[in-house]
Amino acid sequence: MGWNLARRGAEVVLVDAGRPGEGVTDWSFSWVNASNKTVRRTYFDLNVAGMAAHRELATAIGPDTWWYPGGGHLRWTDDPVTQARFLETAELLADWGYRVEVSTGAEVRRGLEPALALPDEVPVLLYPDEAWVHGRRLVGRLVGQAVAAGAELRSGTEVRDLVAEADGSVRTVALSDGSGLDVDAVVNAAGPSASRIAELVGRHLPMRREPGVVTRIDCDPVPVHRAMHAPHIEIRPDGDGSMVLHSREVDALIDTGEEDPAELARLLHASVRQVVPALTDSRIARTRVAFRPIPADGFPSVGAVPSVPGYYEAVSHSGITLGPVLGRLLAAEILDGKRDELLADFRPERFSR
Repeated sequence: MGWNLARRGAEVVLVDAGRPGEGVTDWSFSWVNASNKTVRRTYFDLNVAGMAAHRELATAIGPDTWWYPGGGHLRWTDDPVTQARFLETAELLADWGYRVEVSTGAEVRRGLEPALALPDEVPVLLYPDEAWVHGRRLVGRLVGQAVAAGAELRSGTEVRDLVAEADGSVRTVALSDGSGLDVDAVVNAAGPSASRIAELVGRHLPMRREPGVVTRIDCDPVPVHRAMHAPHIEIRPDGDGSMVLHSREVDALIDTGEEDPAELARLLHASVRQVVPALTDSRIARTRVAFRPIPADGFPSVGAVPSVPGYYEAVSHSGITLGPVLGRLLAAEILDGKRDELLADFRPERFSR
């Protein structure tokens, strides 16, 4: 968002309570996809646009060490009911023009991922246009370029208040260091803290409470080459001799009292060793439980809030996939007044003030 505004000549101040890219962004699975977004066609279309925007962004700023296309994404399961559902979804996606290939486990081991332990005949879906992103490096690159274009970065500073004029428009941002910013527009892109920021303008932004645990393991060499959803575990490379692990099944333990991150990490580590035996001697490096920024209905809240002039929201799960397209569309809305139809189903006004 800030990069899109700054490169168009807007005066931009980026405010971050921590360090850019080191919060929930750094603890996302960071899988750029639309294959998991079929619950609503408009949401699928928005994610397809997000995938295209990543490719455009890589051309604009250079792929550097943040953008990892080419390998695609693999998905398979050991449950027959889930397998049937996966194949049905693949047919739907193919009907929508989304590329998908079906192989056997033996073919995948032979041609793509020899380190995997999977049955010879199990159907494996390959989505060749999907990718993964190193989120922290991407944010760092965008912030660096925004600052080079004239933006100001205030890191380690929290937003304490949004001060409105008599007409209700936001014109001042009060910060925790005692300073204030005079603004024409403010964008709430505060992730898991977005509802707190919304409350500062008297707005109720309902958010889900959905924690997730991600573990990084050290391994050299990295034995897999792409993101994948295997039975009970999600896996991807992370660059620099490491991998990222996540599992919805392990996430479900967080609110049952099994909240010790070290124990959750051990469960993830045990699961990945079943899928990739070469990781038997790998080492757990870091683990974090983070809260995903998901509005209550599961869809993004993006755009102006008409009842609060000058206040915009950019709050979304799948923020890695959607970030480049949401940043471009919201910058156009702020600077040009253009409301893009891609966002029609995801505007903030669907939530009452």
